[in-house]
Amino acid sequence: MTETQSQVEQLIQSRYKAGFYTDIESDTVEAGLNEEVIAMISAKKDEPLWLLEWRLKAFRHWQTLTSPDWAKLKVPGIDFQRIHYYSSPKQKDRPKSLDEVDPKLLETFDKLGVPLHERARLAGVAVDAVFDSVSVGTTFQKELMEAGVIFCSFSEAVQKPISGSMRAIPASLSAR
Repeated sequence: MTETQSQVEQLIQSRYKAGFYTDIESDTVEAGLNEEVIAMISAKKDEPLWLLEWRLKAFRHWQTLTSPDWAKLKVPGIDFQRIHYYSSPKQKDRPKSLDEVDPKLLETFDKLGVPLHERARLAGVAVDAVFDSVSVGTTFQKELMEAGVIFCSFSEAVQKPISGSMRAIPASLSAR
């Protein structure tokens, strides 16, 4: 191992000194990605079967791809098996508004420069606050629903019936 590689490895193993740590009890899936992990995450999110099948098909296709060869960069490949693909703060029930979100989570957003309550109210902007792998609170849902707009996280959209067998379309997919 070269001196540079040793220094990088040492930095990776050390605690982040310029930032902070949010001490919140979490449900975190072991590192690594395979079909079982994808199925476990889908089950944790209570996703419909069609979405799990779509995710598995996408994963199988992803496995056939090769990483790009970045011109003039000498960087090691990404070890996708060292990544945790799901983590969620442990909570009894999903908050119905930002007022019900764990204060430690809101403090984390404040430390990142995202004071959700103030910005959302002052700017009149709808915000879906995501921490780790889950939406922890969404602003202005009631007001938007009254105007005929459904604003929610992806996970909520695939669960929420609109009428009959239709479901909400999450904002992340509506532009496609």
